[in-house]
Amino acid sequence: MSLIPEMQWLVGVLLTRSSRTLDSHSGLVTHCTFAPCRLGLRHIGLIQVNVLYFMADKEADVHEIDEADVNYQPPAQKSLQEIQELDKDDESLNKYKKALLGSGPVEIDPSAPNVQVTRLTLVCNAAPGPITMDLTGDLEALKKENFVLKEGVEYRVKIHFKVNKEIVSGLKYVHHTYRKGIRVDKDVYMVGSYGPRPEEHEFLTPVEEAPKGMLVRGCYHIKSYFTDDDKTDHLSWEWNLNIKKEWNE
Repeated sequence: MSLIPEMQWLVGVLLTRSSRTLDSHSGLVTHCTFAPCRLGLRHIGLIQVNVLYFMADKEADVHEIDEADVNYQPPAQKSLQEIQELDKDDESLNKYKKALLGSGPVEIDPSAPNVQVTRLTLVCNAAPGPITMDLTGDLEALKKENFVLKEGVEYRVKIHFKVNKEIVSGLKYVHHTYRKGIRVDKDVYMVGSYGPRPEEHEFLTPVEEAPKGMLVRGCYHIKSYFTDDDKTDHLSWEWNLNIKKEWNE
């Protein structure tokens, strides 16, 4: 479950409280709002920082993740302990910190990464069985597997992940879809900001409809990325999706 807007605001406040001067070239100031927008046939949730900030779509195949061509630099990351020590006398802020961070420390293997993506599920009520992939094992093996969707069905993508140590801001899920070696689509989903906790977090995309018709049936190769505002590559993997006329065709 993603954070409610007040918690998103808290993260912005906590991460920028000690550094109020932002890059003058970016045209950004400190107050955060949220607004939906539409890119092609996909919904993308964009975080807009006080003023409408138009992101230029930049086609880049270096790491195959589209980024805004701007000079904006994210605020310096604060440790979990630093955030817990901030403004202890502010009752409302403490309330949100407790909701975001929990009431106690999270015990975790020190060698574990801060963000662990554990699995991806295609949620489809019409499917004869679960459509899920384990992302903790051999990712190379996923390239040889084929996941099936019946044409025209409605589905959603669910990402399961854990945050182990520090708050992470601006998480996003990106996937590029290829057919016969040519990229035919891209999707960018703003996942949000999350704090550490023992349980997994889940992110669910809006409802989408699988392609339909003889011309669009067949195998699609998908390259997926789970990244954040700092362009950290938390996980990259590839998989195949078959669009078929019938589930068991």
